[in-house]
Amino acid sequence: MVDVNSLVQMWVRLLLVVTVCLAKKSLKGTRPNIIIMNMDDMGWGDLGHNGEPNRETPRIDQLAAEGLTATSMYTAAPLCSPSRASLLTGRLPVRNGFYSDNLPGRNAYTPQDIVGGISADEILLPELLSTANYTSKIIGKWHLGHRSPHLPLERGFDQWYGSPNCHFGPYDDKTTPNIPVFRNDKMVGRYYEEFPIHQGESNMTVLFTSEAVSFIHEQAGKEPFFLYWAPDATHSPTYASKAYMGGSKRGKYGDSVRELDAGVGAIMDALNATEQSNNTLVVFTSDNGAQLISKFDGGSNGPFLCGKQTTFEGGMRAPGIFWWPAVIKPGSVTHQVWTQMDLFSTSLEVAGVELPNDRFLDGMPLARSFQHPELEVLRPVFLYRGDRLMAVRQGAYKIHVWTWSTPDHFLVKGIDFCPGSLVPNVTTSNATNHTNQPILFNIEIDPSERYPIHPSNPTYQQQVPQLLAIVKKHEDTLQKGTPQLNWCDDHVMHWAPPGCEELNKCLPAPPSNPTKCYWDH
Repeated sequence: MVDVNSLVQMWVRLLLVVTVCLAKKSLKGTRPNIIIMNMDDMGWGDLGHNGEPNRETPRIDQLAAEGLTATSMYTAAPLCSPSRASLLTGRLPVRNGFYSDNLPGRNAYTPQDIVGGISADEILLPELLSTANYTSKIIGKWHLGHRSPHLPLERGFDQWYGSPNCHFGPYDDKTTPNIPVFRNDKMVGRYYEEFPIHQGESNMTVLFTSEAVSFIHEQAGKEPFFLYWAPDATHSPTYASKAYMGGSKRGKYGDSVRELDAGVGAIMDALNATEQSNNTLVVFTSDNGAQLISKFDGGSNGPFLCGKQTTFEGGMRAPGIFWWPAVIKPGSVTHQVWTQMDLFSTSLEVAGVELPNDRFLDGMPLARSFQHPELEVLRPVFLYRGDRLMAVRQGAYKIHVWTWSTPDHFLVKGIDFCPGSLVPNVTTSNATNHTNQPILFNIEIDPSERYPIHPSNPTYQQQVPQLLAIVKKHEDTLQKGTPQLNWCDDHVMHWAPPGCEELNKCLPAPPSNPTKCYWDH
């Protein structure tokens, strides 16, 4: 009997060799600067070029018009921390350890009482780029661990301006400390104190944009740079500066989007002013789908089902824009199925850095898409919720082997990850196993995941066995990383971050009492 999965993988490897050679031949020249703009909870449907009717993102839309749009860009997780860990490691959270197995299939992240952080066994993108003399800077939210040895400057970045966590608060600095803001390896203040956020007004996006523009000017004429720009203004509670408050037809969330759009424009203007545009690859994306439970303080996932926290399209389908004037033809579109883990491998590819060969990488080098957007590598994309494989997409087809939308105990409180989008047997309020009869969609025809293909349909009978074979091989060969998000302890919160002594901002910590974190969905 022919092993269909083996044939598929052999074809993928052959096509990869050919297309990577094409890319390397075409992408000659000096090593480009690399900018990855990773928004926070910004939905696919928030952008004008994706159909948002108010058209309030002109600079991001310009980026797409002058570059390449990837219509199928997936995150590696339906929420912040594991998604970001995978972008920077090229590996699924279940491999790099950014998950919890305290309970099966639960979303876990890095609140300030988390004990763990990104594993020392992982190699991050800036660590590898440093071997090619790249200077790397992160601006904005880190979210991969807030204590040594998990901080950015200990994991390959040369500079940092931002915070280890989201801007939650304000707290009382007694039962819970306010979140610190760092410059490099020391805190320079705390949110809601030295960095005020009041009734949705904050200058943080102004600061993050100014920091990026200054860095670009400073690096002009030097060795190449990697800028990871990760502002968090669109994460609820959203914020914007006074100049942008009240200007959007979409309320406070729209104000945040408009200011971030202006920030994108300022960064692009800085590249043009310093004559670095032709030698800079810019990527625009978001860490997961829009958080629909935030209602008017959240974004839009366009036609896609559900939102953040789910493995439906609305939870893990993100904007995907690439801009590189010397390489990418304006107005290009690719239907290649991407994951943000491919940004890891593709960044190394264009930088001329060899990919690590001592570990399994889920990300693929796909630079050939920049000049050959019509080429598509048939590859599976695995969609996880915590430690549980929920769905797989390959080509036009997606199967759900498990489904779970919003838990019942959330629904009774009016919290719904899929508001107004009840699909029988799909948006289940309990974790539901469909392995014996997976739910199949043609995701290109039905991106809303409302019309499953019936098991009696010949397409179902052809596609499902192939996709189940891919699932089995994946699960049989998967080597899970040690879970880093299992333990919580109030003692490790931001009581005394590095640099607090100089600012007289150290706070007394409670005794250590580690307990297993409870992740309720």
